Amino acid sequence: MHLFLEQLLNGVAQGAIYALVTLGLTLVYGILRVLHVAHAAVYTVGAYLGLLVFNTTGSLALAFAGAMAGCALLGVLIERLVYFPLLKYPPYVPLIGSIAVMLSIEELLRLVAGPYILTFPAKLPFPALHVGGFQISPTLTAVYVITALVLLVLWFITGRTEVGLAMRAASQDMPVADAMGIDSHFVVSLTFVLGSAIAAVAGVLVGIYYNQVYPTMGSVPAYKTLAIIVVGGMGSVSGAVIASLLLGIAETLLIGYANIPLPRDALAFIAMIAVLMWRREGLMGSGR
Repeated sequence: MHLFLEQLLNGVAQGAIYALVTLGLTLVYGILRVLHVAHAAVYTVGAYLGLLVFNTTGSLALAFAGAMAGCALLGVLIERLVYFPLLKYPPYVPLIGSIAVMLSIEELLRLVAGPYILTFPAKLPFPALHVGGFQISPTLTAVYVITALVLLVLWFITGRTEVGLAMRAASQDMPVADAMGIDSHFVVSLTFVLGSAIAAVAGVLVGIYYNQVYPTMGSVPAYKTLAIIVVGGMGSVSGAVIASLLLGIAETLLIGYANIPLPRDALAFIAMIAVLMWRREGLMGSGR
């Protein structure tokens, strides 16, 4: 039972990390209906920026802040320079552009920072928790708390502010939102700022969690997050979070606890196929 609980907690932490990486992709798709594959490269840049700031200042708070600011700017640049000119073309054209951006950023990071794995020697300032005689490590506590805070802030922005109302209106019908006086360009840019800042948090957190930062660390999340948003329901934030947590728990319990002889990364696509056969709009999709 002790091993099961340990693996369950690890699975929840893994799912929380998946959720942080997937949220930005879900937000962008909800507004533009574009598969923002380059989001995985933004996540990688966030890890590198956080490591750079931490090595320079020794401050973990500044590392998170610097990574979020840099990635927010990068997200807006991608939106303005890549997606905006390509939105008039069929959806596969922005997708190809997004893949090109991701590969270009990976190669740029390889040239600038080197192809080697860098360590992220930071300790998250969180205490160990004791629940029913079971200890939750400070690292897992940090993942839980940071993810919960990000989700709470995102919920408040999207559900309790006028900006969030404008985002929901634009996601429903952008031409109608424009006709009602909503600045859709501002909404799109803000969506990229929010999604990219969350990706930066995920990048720094993953770099510390695994003590590894390297140019291709976004390659696996690039396709796994696509499977997650399909399972959760395209554009559904709550669906993405639920699917992320379920996938993290399933991977950890089935592979780490039950020792099922399957590749760990294959489970996301097995889940995607199963969900599409049962409910093609995803767990929380509206079917529109």
